[in-house]
Amino acid sequence: MQLAHNELLLTSGWIDGVGIDSARQFTVVNPATLQVVAEVSDLDASHVRDAIAAASRALARWKDAPLEERLTAIHRWAELISRNVADLATIICAENGKPLREAKGEILQCAALLRWFAERAEYLQGTDLPTQDSGQRNSTIKQPIGVVACITPWNFPAAAVIVKAGAAIATGCTTIVKPSDATPLIALAFARLAERAGIPAGVYNVLPCKNPADIGHELCISPDVRMLSFTGSTKVGKQLYVACGDTVKRLALELGGNAPFIVFDDADLEKALDGAVGARFYNSGQICVGANRYLVQQGIYTEFATRLAARVAKLRAGDGFDDASDIGPMINRAAIERLSRLVATATSMGAELLTGGGQDDTSTLFFQPTVLAAMTPDMPAYDAEIFGPIACLYEFSDEAEALQMANATQAGLAAYVYSSDARRLERCALALEAGVVGVNSAHIFANDLPFGGIKQSGLGREHGLDCLDEYVEIKSICAAPA
Repeated sequence: MQLAHNELLLTSGWIDGVGIDSARQFTVVNPATLQVVAEVSDLDASHVRDAIAAASRALARWKDAPLEERLTAIHRWAELISRNVADLATIICAENGKPLREAKGEILQCAALLRWFAERAEYLQGTDLPTQDSGQRNSTIKQPIGVVACITPWNFPAAAVIVKAGAAIATGCTTIVKPSDATPLIALAFARLAERAGIPAGVYNVLPCKNPADIGHELCISPDVRMLSFTGSTKVGKQLYVACGDTVKRLALELGGNAPFIVFDDADLEKALDGAVGARFYNSGQICVGANRYLVQQGIYTEFATRLAARVAKLRAGDGFDDASDIGPMINRAAIERLSRLVATATSMGAELLTGGGQDDTSTLFFQPTVLAAMTPDMPAYDAEIFGPIACLYEFSDEAEALQMANATQAGLAAYVYSSDARRLERCALALEAGVVGVNSAHIFANDLPFGGIKQSGLGREHGLDCLDEYVEIKSICAAPA
């Protein structure tokens, strides 16, 4: 991996503005080439306690820093990220494997998010309330919640850090980031740029580790950590939910999805096919809002399946540094094995393999873009979060059946619906049990649009006009004359 600025490749932990080495290290591997990218410090529970102490010390100054000082530093951080987009995207591509153009887009989104948070921070204001008692003045103020722990995933290793830590820092909180052991390098590179931007030591700390359970346990039990924000599996999210109970932390959980993608007979097929490819195969299908279940009405099922398979067959899996690659590798061998089992089980139960289905070379982590038709709800894939480049097609007869199938899950993160009937679209948007619904569109992210799940897909919202309220406490002040 070649960078224009090698100092952005940090391999030590980052606590209180200082690189932290440890006796143990773990290996970061490029999933496209299976070559070693870096050896990274493997921090442990003692380092967590050091980071909590550092964040607590920094909080005393950062929360009371003038708003202009905080926002100036955040704008500088965003500018440095923008200016180093080539190096930062290279780091993501090397440790995650996604196509370089997608990595560049993720980095630019990080800079845009920081600017958005800085803009919204100016609106974090309390209120003066109407007088109820003679002579008494009632008001509210918003104060930073405190030290925030951010546990982030590997599939969007940059954006997931900034959407949590960036928002927290903008409100005056301090942060401890525990990145995935598969992709710790981008979170560490952000630490270097945060330091250059003038964000004080201890405000942004990074704890790379190979054993996340030990780190997570310390973050959960510490009374000095007042909030935990996690993106990852529903299983782990539930464990964290329980572990944080004794300290009654605020939780933000963005968990697994099982998104339905409904296509009615009267849909614009070209538009639906465009959305169908993007909603499943972006980021190699390793995305929580990815379309898991394509529910297609009987009248167009065969045509939709044939045309989708033709499009998917043209997608090329390859090294993210190759401009010809449409999708990158899976993150590890376990993902390959899980996808292989999914296809084998479905076809053994009667599913029709229209394209793909396995690997061209089993020594790699590339999985062929795949379309499975004639799927049925009794197949394990119906309830699974696929997290890979496999589109599963199911048939339905009418609107009632489509909605019943769509909502037959405990997940509720995203859903999509395509039709030319405006009233039907309105009915479906209201009835679908998901935190975000794409209506004739698969573009469901915007800085001013709240994002999060319902049911077992999580708690809280990221992005949106009120996104920073997750990181503040509202205090009521009832003041009588002295």
